[in-house]
Amino acid sequence: MNDYSQPGAGKISVHGNGVGAPSPEEVEKRAREIAMIGERNPDEFTDADWAQARRELLGAAVPVPPEETSQNADLVEEWEVIANNTGQRAPRAGLDEDETVGEQLVTDGLEEAAHDQMLEARREEIEQEGGIT
Repeated sequence: MNDYSQPGAGKISVHGNGVGAPSPEEVEKRAREIAMIGERNPDEFTDADWAQARRELLGAAVPVPPEETSQNADLVEEWEVIANNTGQRAPRAGLDEDETVGEQLVTDGLEEAAHDQMLEARREEIEQEGGIT
């Protein structure tokens, strides 16, 4: 489902509802859904399911800056910094160079719809087998 998409900034909608920063409970629910789609017991989701759920809901992980300690906090000397380059535009996280924000939103919506369809299909399979959803 996510083979061709770039790691992005996270979901803005899940199951048709707007979402802000997802709680650990929402990540766990998504991990259970991923396990169910994978034809496994949703109560026994794996660390890989959890990691995939976090990636899908939160987007690309931003590395945490190092802790400030007494060793790295000392200002040894002050540099005289003169900008010789005005910089350049940074690429948006999760977007290809030719992809617009609108195209990314459509792609995210299609991926979410595919997730919902796979989840519903799996629930129907379990129901037909006589299991409980």
